[in-house]
Amino acid sequence: MSTTVREVTRERADAARNRAKVLHAAEALFAERGAENVTMDDIAKAAGVGRGTLYRRYPDRAAIAVALLDEHERKLQEQLLRGDPPLGPGAPPAERLAAFYAAMLDLLADHGHLVLGSEIGHQRFGTGAYGFWRAHVHALLTEASLPDPDGLVDVVLAPLAPELFRYQRERGVSLDRLKRNLRELALRTCGLGDAAGRA
Repeated sequence: MSTTVREVTRERADAARNRAKVLHAAEALFAERGAENVTMDDIAKAAGVGRGTLYRRYPDRAAIAVALLDEHERKLQEQLLRGDPPLGPGAPPAERLAAFYAAMLDLLADHGHLVLGSEIGHQRFGTGAYGFWRAHVHALLTEASLPDPDGLVDVVLAPLAPELFRYQRERGVSLDRLKRNLRELALRTCGLGDAAGRA
C-alpha cells in the first residue's frame, strides 16, 4: 500500500513538533542544570518523546546543544562576513580580532550552557562552528603578516574555551575585564602593542 501525500505531510509535521519539543526541553534543562548534568533520558522525559524518537534525530547531548546554538552562531558568522567593521570586513586585523573576542565573550555569556554542551573537551575542535572561527582567525593572522598562522591560530582561540570562560566567571572576573584583557591580547598579537591597547 503506497504512502499518501497526506500521510507524508502528517509525518513531517509530527517530526517538526517533536524536534521543537526536544529543543525546548533541552534548552530549559541545560540552563537549569548545566549541560554536563543532563542525560538524554532526562531530555526525552521532559520533552514527552520516546528514546527512539530522540536518538533518531540526535545521537547525543552534544548534537542537541549544537542544534540549539546553530542560530546564534549563524548570526555571528553573518556579521563576521558581511557586518560593519570592526567585527565585519574593513578594519585592521588587530581591531577585527579584538571585536571577534568581544562578540564571542557575549555569546559565551548568553549561551555558555549550550556551548559547554557542544564543545566539551576535545569535542570542541570537531564542531563546524569551531572550524569557522578558526578559518576567520587564521585569515586575520595571515593578514597581519604573522610568521606562523597555522601554529598560532588555536592558541589565539584558546582563551575562548567554554570551560575556561566559566572558570573565570566563577572566580569573579567580570565580562568587561575579560573583554579588556582579550582586546589587549589581540592588539599585541597582531603587533599594535601596548599603546594601541589603551587607545
